[in-house]
Amino acid sequence: MARKYRVGVAMMVHDHVWGELAHWASHPDVELVAAGDPNEDLRHKVQAEYGVPRVYDTWQEMVEREELDIVQAASNNRDAADIVEACAPRGIHVISEKPMSATLDQANRMVRAAEATDIRVMINWPTAWAPTVQEMERRIVGGEIGRLIYLKQRSAHNGPKEIGCSTHFWSWLYDEELNGAGALMDYCCYAADMCARFMGLPEQVAGMRGTFVKTYPVPDDNAIILMRYRDAFGVAEACWTQPVGYATPNPVAYGTDGSLAISGSEVLMQTTSGAKTIIAPPTEYPRRNGPEYLIHCLQTGEPITGFCSMSVSRDAQEILEAGKRAADSGTTMRLPL
Repeated sequence: MARKYRVGVAMMVHDHVWGELAHWASHPDVELVAAGDPNEDLRHKVQAEYGVPRVYDTWQEMVEREELDIVQAASNNRDAADIVEACAPRGIHVISEKPMSATLDQANRMVRAAEATDIRVMINWPTAWAPTVQEMERRIVGGEIGRLIYLKQRSAHNGPKEIGCSTHFWSWLYDEELNGAGALMDYCCYAADMCARFMGLPEQVAGMRGTFVKTYPVPDDNAIILMRYRDAFGVAEACWTQPVGYATPNPVAYGTDGSLAISGSEVLMQTTSGAKTIIAPPTEYPRRNGPEYLIHCLQTGEPITGFCSMSVSRDAQEILEAGKRAADSGTTMRLPL
Protein backbone atom coordinates (compact mmCIF):
# COMPACT_ATOMS: atom_id res chain seq x y z
CA MET A 1 0.00 0.00 0.00
CA ALA A 2 1.39 3.40 -1.02
CA ARG A 3 2.11 5.82 1.78
CA LYS A 4 -0.15 8.78 2.34
CA TYR A 5 1.50 12.17 1.96
CA ARG A 6 0.26 14.65 4.54
CA VAL A 7 -0.38 17.99 2.85
CA GLY A 8 -0.88 21.39 4.48
CA VAL A 9 -1.89 24.60 2.75
CA ALA A 10 0.11 27.74 3.55
CA MET A 11 -2.09 30.71 2.68
CA MET A 12 -5.01 30.73 0.26
CA VAL A 13 -4.80 34.26 -1.17
CA HIS A 14 -3.59 33.03 -4.57
CA ASP A 15 -6.76 32.09 -6.43
CA HIS A 16 -5.03 29.20 -8.20
CA VAL A 17 -5.13 27.31 -4.91
CA TRP A 18 -8.74 26.18 -5.31
CA GLY A 19 -8.03 24.30 -8.51
CA GLU A 20 -4.93 22.79 -6.94
CA LEU A 21 -6.89 21.68 -3.88
CA ALA A 22 -9.19 19.72 -6.19
CA HIS A 23 -6.13 17.87 -7.53
CA TRP A 24 -4.79 17.20 -4.03
CA ALA A 25 -8.16 15.97 -2.80
CA SER A 26 -8.54 13.52 -5.69
CA HIS A 27 -5.06 12.00 -5.38
CA PRO A 28 -5.23 8.54 -3.77
CA ASP A 29 -1.89 8.94 -1.99
CA VAL A 30 -2.64 12.31 -0.37
CA GLU A 31 -4.31 13.39 2.84
CA LEU A 32 -5.20 17.07 3.22
CA VAL A 33 -4.65 17.63 6.93
CA ALA A 34 -4.44 21.38 7.62
CA ALA A 35 -4.47 24.92 6.30
CA GLY A 36 -3.21 28.23 7.67
CA ASP A 37 -4.40 31.69 6.67
CA PRO A 38 -5.35 34.84 8.63
CA ASN A 39 -8.55 35.30 6.58
CA GLU A 40 -11.50 33.69 8.35
CA ASP A 41 -13.56 33.35 5.18
CA LEU A 42 -10.79 31.37 3.48
CA ARG A 43 -10.41 29.08 6.46
CA HIS A 44 -14.15 28.41 6.38
CA LYS A 45 -14.08 27.83 2.63
CA VAL A 46 -11.29 25.25 2.71
CA GLN A 47 -13.09 23.31 5.42
CA ALA A 48 -16.49 23.53 3.78
CA GLU A 49 -15.33 22.63 0.28
CA TYR A 50 -12.48 20.21 0.99
CA GLY A 51 -13.11 18.95 4.50
CA VAL A 52 -9.70 20.02 5.79
CA PRO A 53 -9.88 18.97 9.46
CA ARG A 54 -7.69 21.64 11.09
CA VAL A 55 -7.20 25.29 10.28
CA TYR A 56 -4.87 27.86 11.79
CA ASP A 57 -4.78 31.64 11.90
CA THR A 58 -1.30 31.63 10.35
CA TRP A 59 0.65 29.29 8.12
CA GLN A 60 3.54 29.52 10.59
CA GLU A 61 1.43 27.95 13.33
CA MET A 62 0.35 25.19 10.98
CA VAL A 63 3.94 24.34 10.03
CA GLU A 64 5.01 24.32 13.69
CA ARG A 65 2.16 22.16 14.98
CA GLU A 66 1.48 19.73 12.16
CA GLU A 67 3.53 16.77 10.92
CA LEU A 68 3.57 17.51 7.20
CA ASP A 69 5.21 15.95 4.18
CA ILE A 70 4.24 18.65 1.67
CA VAL A 71 3.10 22.25 1.85
CA GLN A 72 1.03 23.78 -0.91
CA ALA A 73 2.00 27.45 -0.81
CA ALA A 74 -0.58 29.89 -2.17
CA SER A 75 0.68 33.15 -0.70
CA ASN A 76 1.58 36.46 -2.27
CA ASN A 77 4.85 36.30 -4.21
CA ARG A 78 6.94 37.93 -1.47
CA ASP A 79 6.07 35.40 1.24
CA ALA A 80 6.91 32.30 -0.80
CA ALA A 81 10.56 32.49 0.32
CA ASP A 82 9.56 32.64 3.99
CA ILE A 83 7.41 29.54 3.56
CA VAL A 84 10.20 27.54 1.93
CA GLU A 85 12.71 28.64 4.57
CA ALA A 86 10.34 27.54 7.35
CA CYS A 87 9.59 24.19 5.72
CA ALA A 88 13.11 23.24 4.62
CA PRO A 89 14.67 22.46 8.04
CA ARG A 90 11.59 20.36 8.86
CA GLY A 91 12.04 18.27 5.73
CA ILE A 92 8.76 19.48 4.21
CA HIS A 93 8.60 19.65 0.42
CA VAL A 94 6.97 22.74 -1.08
CA ILE A 95 4.94 23.36 -4.21
CA SER A 96 4.35 27.07 -4.74
CA GLU A 97 2.23 28.87 -7.28
CA LYS A 98 3.89 30.83 -10.08
CA PRO A 99 5.99 32.95 -10.28
CA MET A 100 8.70 31.81 -7.89
CA SER A 101 8.81 35.01 -5.84
CA ALA A 102 8.64 38.80 -5.99
CA THR A 103 12.40 39.36 -6.31
CA LEU A 104 15.49 37.50 -7.43
CA ASP A 105 16.93 37.67 -3.91
CA GLN A 106 13.87 35.84 -2.59
CA ALA A 107 14.17 33.20 -5.33
CA ASN A 108 17.81 32.67 -4.42
CA ARG A 109 16.82 32.23 -0.77
CA MET A 110 14.43 29.49 -1.80
CA VAL A 111 17.13 27.72 -3.78
CA ARG A 112 19.62 27.91 -0.91
CA ALA A 113 17.10 26.59 1.61
CA ALA A 114 16.12 23.68 -0.63
CA GLU A 115 19.70 22.72 -1.47
CA ALA A 116 20.81 22.93 2.17
CA THR A 117 18.17 20.45 3.30
CA ASP A 118 17.52 18.38 0.17
CA ILE A 119 13.80 19.11 0.02
CA ARG A 120 11.96 19.42 -3.28
CA VAL A 121 10.70 22.85 -4.29
CA MET A 122 8.42 22.92 -7.30
CA ILE A 123 6.93 26.03 -8.89
CA ASN A 124 3.51 25.32 -10.35
CA TRP A 125 3.08 26.93 -13.77
CA PRO A 126 -0.47 26.25 -15.05
CA THR A 127 0.73 26.33 -18.66
CA ALA A 128 2.94 23.30 -17.97
CA TRP A 129 -0.16 21.09 -17.89
CA ALA A 130 -1.73 22.41 -21.11
CA PRO A 131 -1.80 19.79 -23.90
CA THR A 132 -0.80 22.36 -26.52
CA VAL A 133 2.17 23.62 -24.52
CA GLN A 134 3.35 20.08 -23.91
CA GLU A 135 3.08 19.32 -27.62
CA MET A 136 5.06 22.44 -28.49
CA GLU A 137 7.63 21.54 -25.85
CA ARG A 138 8.09 18.01 -27.22
CA ARG A 139 8.69 19.27 -30.72
CA ILE A 140 11.07 22.09 -29.72
CA VAL A 141 13.11 19.79 -27.48
CA GLY A 142 13.04 17.15 -30.21
CA GLY A 143 14.64 19.58 -32.64
CA GLU A 144 11.78 19.47 -35.13
CA ILE A 145 12.10 23.17 -36.01
CA GLY A 146 15.86 23.24 -35.65
CA ARG A 147 17.68 25.53 -33.28
CA LEU A 148 15.36 27.99 -31.58
CA ILE A 149 16.04 31.59 -32.62
CA TYR A 150 12.86 33.43 -31.54
CA LEU A 151 10.15 32.81 -28.97
CA LYS A 152 7.34 35.16 -28.04
CA GLN A 153 4.44 34.75 -25.63
CA ARG A 154 1.78 37.31 -24.83
CA SER A 155 -0.20 36.82 -21.63
CA ALA A 156 -3.20 39.09 -21.34
CA HIS A 157 -6.66 39.70 -19.95
CA ASN A 158 -8.62 42.76 -18.85
CA GLY A 159 -7.18 42.89 -15.33
CA PRO A 160 -7.47 40.80 -12.16
CA LYS A 161 -10.32 42.83 -10.71
CA GLU A 162 -12.19 43.01 -14.00
CA ILE A 163 -12.10 39.28 -14.73
CA GLY A 164 -13.43 38.40 -11.27
CA CYS A 165 -10.39 37.48 -9.21
CA SER A 166 -11.08 37.51 -5.49
CA THR A 167 -10.30 40.61 -3.44
CA HIS A 168 -7.76 38.51 -1.55
CA PHE A 169 -5.94 37.91 -4.84
CA TRP A 170 -6.07 41.23 -6.65
CA SER A 171 -5.29 43.26 -3.53
CA TRP A 172 -1.76 41.85 -3.43
CA LEU A 173 -1.35 41.69 -7.20
CA TYR A 174 -1.78 45.48 -7.17
CA ASP A 175 0.88 45.88 -4.45
CA GLU A 176 4.38 46.15 -5.90
CA GLU A 177 6.12 44.87 -2.77
CA LEU A 178 3.90 41.79 -2.46
CA ASN A 179 3.75 41.01 -6.18
CA GLY A 180 7.10 42.32 -7.41
CA ALA A 181 5.54 44.59 -10.04
CA GLY A 182 2.13 44.63 -11.70
CA ALA A 183 1.30 42.94 -15.00
CA LEU A 184 5.04 42.64 -15.61
CA MET A 185 5.47 40.13 -12.78
CA ASP A 186 2.07 38.48 -13.08
CA TYR A 187 2.13 37.89 -16.82
CA CYS A 188 5.60 38.41 -18.31
CA CYS A 189 6.53 35.51 -16.05
CA TYR A 190 5.04 32.93 -18.42
CA ALA A 191 7.27 33.86 -21.36
CA ALA A 192 10.24 34.28 -19.01
CA ASP A 193 9.74 30.72 -17.80
CA MET A 194 9.31 29.38 -21.32
CA CYS A 195 12.46 31.12 -22.55
CA ALA A 196 14.41 29.94 -19.50
CA ARG A 197 13.19 26.39 -20.17
CA PHE A 198 14.38 26.29 -23.75
CA MET A 199 17.28 28.74 -23.82
CA GLY A 200 18.43 29.40 -20.26
CA LEU A 201 19.55 32.85 -19.19
CA PRO A 202 19.89 35.55 -21.83
CA GLU A 203 22.94 37.78 -22.13
CA GLN A 204 20.98 41.05 -22.15
CA VAL A 205 17.50 42.13 -21.12
CA ALA A 206 15.57 45.29 -21.99
CA GLY A 207 12.16 46.19 -20.64
CA MET A 208 9.38 48.73 -20.52
CA ARG A 209 6.27 48.99 -18.39
CA GLY A 210 3.50 51.51 -17.95
CA THR A 211 -0.04 52.16 -16.75
CA PHE A 212 -2.03 52.87 -19.89
CA VAL A 213 -5.67 52.21 -19.00
CA LYS A 214 -6.38 51.60 -15.32
CA THR A 215 -7.66 54.63 -13.45
CA TYR A 216 -6.95 53.15 -10.02
CA PRO A 217 -3.44 52.57 -8.61
CA VAL A 218 -1.52 49.64 -10.09
CA PRO A 219 2.25 49.25 -10.47
CA ASP A 220 1.81 48.75 -14.24
CA ASP A 221 -0.89 47.36 -16.48
CA ASN A 222 1.21 46.69 -19.60
CA ALA A 223 4.81 45.51 -19.92
CA ILE A 224 7.29 44.12 -22.43
CA ILE A 225 10.57 42.33 -21.76
CA LEU A 226 13.04 41.65 -24.58
CA MET A 227 15.68 38.98 -24.07
CA ARG A 228 18.84 38.84 -26.17
CA TYR A 229 20.57 35.49 -26.25
CA ARG A 230 23.83 34.88 -28.05
CA ASP A 231 21.93 33.69 -31.11
CA ALA A 232 18.22 34.15 -30.32
CA PHE A 233 15.56 36.57 -29.10
CA GLY A 234 12.88 36.03 -26.48
CA VAL A 235 9.88 38.35 -26.05
CA ALA A 236 7.55 38.52 -23.05
CA GLU A 237 4.39 40.61 -23.28
CA ALA A 238 2.02 41.27 -20.38
CA CYS A 239 -1.31 43.06 -20.39
CA TRP A 240 -4.05 43.70 -17.85
CA THR A 241 -6.08 45.83 -20.31
CA GLN A 242 -7.13 43.37 -23.03
CA PRO A 243 -10.90 42.85 -22.96
CA VAL A 244 -10.93 40.45 -25.94
CA GLY A 245 -9.20 37.22 -26.88
CA TYR A 246 -5.88 36.87 -28.67
CA ALA A 247 -5.89 38.10 -32.26
CA THR A 248 -3.03 35.85 -33.34
CA PRO A 249 -1.61 32.43 -32.44
CA ASN A 250 0.19 32.52 -29.09
CA PRO A 251 2.89 31.59 -28.14
CA VAL A 252 4.98 31.39 -31.27
CA ALA A 253 8.44 29.91 -31.80
CA TYR A 254 10.73 30.13 -34.81
CA GLY A 255 13.72 27.88 -35.37
CA THR A 256 16.30 27.49 -38.08
CA ASP A 257 14.12 24.86 -39.81
CA GLY A 258 10.55 25.95 -39.10
CA SER A 259 8.01 27.36 -36.68
CA LEU A 260 5.48 26.31 -34.06
CA ALA A 261 2.49 28.26 -32.82
CA ILE A 262 -0.45 27.53 -30.56
CA SER A 263 -3.94 28.42 -31.77
CA GLY A 264 -6.72 27.26 -29.48
CA SER A 265 -6.43 23.48 -29.10
CA GLU A 266 -4.16 23.17 -32.13
CA VAL A 267 -0.45 23.47 -32.72
CA LEU A 268 0.46 24.97 -36.08
CA MET A 269 3.75 23.67 -37.44
CA GLN A 270 5.71 24.80 -40.46
CA THR A 271 8.95 23.28 -41.70
CA THR A 272 10.88 23.49 -44.94
CA SER A 273 8.93 20.36 -45.95
CA GLY A 274 5.51 21.94 -45.52
CA ALA A 275 2.86 22.94 -42.97
CA LYS A 276 0.49 20.92 -40.80
CA THR A 277 -2.02 21.37 -38.01
CA ILE A 278 -1.59 19.14 -34.96
CA ILE A 279 -4.38 18.36 -32.53
CA ALA A 280 -2.58 18.17 -29.21
CA PRO A 281 -3.22 14.83 -27.47
CA PRO A 282 -4.55 14.85 -23.91
CA THR A 283 -1.98 15.10 -21.15
CA GLU A 284 -0.96 11.83 -19.55
CA TYR A 285 0.15 10.68 -16.11
CA PRO A 286 2.24 11.96 -14.39
CA ARG A 287 2.11 15.36 -16.10
CA ARG A 288 -1.57 16.21 -15.86
CA ASN A 289 -1.25 18.64 -12.92
CA GLY A 290 1.23 19.87 -10.36
CA PRO A 291 0.25 17.72 -7.34
CA GLU A 292 0.31 14.56 -9.44
CA TYR A 293 3.75 15.36 -10.84
CA LEU A 294 5.26 16.24 -7.47
CA ILE A 295 3.96 13.04 -5.84
CA HIS A 296 5.31 11.03 -8.78
CA CYS A 297 8.78 12.57 -8.38
CA LEU A 298 8.75 11.93 -4.64
CA GLN A 299 7.69 8.32 -5.11
CA THR A 300 10.16 7.52 -7.87
CA GLY A 301 13.06 9.77 -6.91
CA GLU A 302 12.98 11.36 -10.36
CA PRO A 303 14.07 15.00 -10.53
CA ILE A 304 11.53 17.73 -11.17
CA THR A 305 12.27 18.86 -14.71
CA GLY A 306 10.94 21.31 -17.26
CA PHE A 307 8.93 24.47 -16.69
CA CYS A 308 8.23 23.73 -13.02
CA SER A 309 11.75 22.92 -11.91
CA MET A 310 13.37 25.13 -9.32
CA SER A 311 16.32 25.95 -11.57
CA VAL A 312 14.25 27.02 -14.59
CA SER A 313 11.86 29.02 -12.38
CA ARG A 314 14.79 30.73 -10.68
CA ASP A 315 16.24 31.73 -14.08
CA ALA A 316 12.81 33.06 -15.06
CA GLN A 317 12.91 35.20 -11.92
CA GLU A 318 16.26 36.67 -12.96
CA ILE A 319 14.79 37.56 -16.35
CA LEU A 320 11.86 39.28 -14.63
CA GLU A 321 14.15 41.15 -12.25
CA ALA A 322 16.32 42.30 -15.13
CA GLY A 323 13.26 43.37 -17.11
CA LYS A 324 11.90 45.39 -14.22
CA ARG A 325 15.26 47.05 -13.56
CA ALA A 326 15.62 47.85 -17.26
CA ALA A 327 12.12 49.32 -17.40
CA ASP A 328 12.70 51.50 -14.36
CA SER A 329 16.20 52.68 -15.33
CA GLY A 330 15.82 52.97 -19.09
CA THR A 331 18.99 50.93 -19.57
CA THR A 332 19.70 47.43 -20.83
CA MET A 333 20.66 44.91 -18.17
CA ARG A 334 23.49 42.44 -18.64
CA LEU A 335 23.09 39.02 -17.09
CA PRO A 336 23.91 37.48 -14.75
CA LEU A 337 22.78 40.32 -12.53
